[in-house]
Amino acid sequence: MDRPILVTGGTGTLGRAVVARLLADDVTVRVMSRRPRRADDGRPCEWAVCDLADGSGLDAALTDVRAVVHCATNARNDVATTRRLTEAARRSGGPHLLYISIVGIDEVPLPYYRSKLEAERIVRESGLPWTVLRTTQFHDLVATLTTVQRRLPLVLTPSGVRFQSVEVTEVADRMAELAQGAPAGRVPDMAGPEVRDARDLANATLRAAGLRRRLVPVRLPGRIGRSLRAGANLAPDRAVGTGTFEEYLAARARAGRRL
Repeated sequence: MDRPILVTGGTGTLGRAVVARLLADDVTVRVMSRRPRRADDGRPCEWAVCDLADGSGLDAALTDVRAVVHCATNARNDVATTRRLTEAARRSGGPHLLYISIVGIDEVPLPYYRSKLEAERIVRESGLPWTVLRTTQFHDLVATLTTVQRRLPLVLTPSGVRFQSVEVTEVADRMAELAQGAPAGRVPDMAGPEVRDARDLANATLRAAGLRRRLVPVRLPGRIGRSLRAGANLAPDRAVGTGTFEEYLAARARAGRRL
């Protein structure tokens, strides 16, 4: 049997999709999660209980892996967990480390983006064979910006801000492909097929959820607002995704998943 590919955050939105794609490719997969495997999980994959916050279970999770797809993320400690992961990976023999990142993190001064940028640096300088893929926001995140406000009488939208959201399963396909290949350094960014105004996307989300709310534009202040209005979060020359936002909304409705 081939040495496994470890997926950190393997139960999260992207991690689940990466695991599914690797299994479809008949790859031996090891899922890393803080929680034990559910009794009804019959997928043909290995399971490693590990907490990246303190490193418990990490060395065992990395035993004999050929690659690590690092999908686990936490806005409060991405830098520390990525450093802990790279140190343990070096001890384990130096597998290929694939890191998922975000378009525009070197231009948009959000605290979370700064931590992702620092985590990229840690990966680059780790001494491990590495690959970094930056993508635009996933469709589900863009929809959530509206649905988290569903109990309010109105919906706030960032004025002058556009998104180029991408389908998470397409990102997972690319990640699975990269994980099975040779380390490639910083690979070309991946973005969705359409650049859309935030107000337009909010309207589409409300319609799909059967909600009617007044949209109120809010001008984001400072450097964050200026960089987003300038399109630092976009990659129009890398519109390689094909699944549109409306297709994502329709697929959720067909699956009976509430927005």
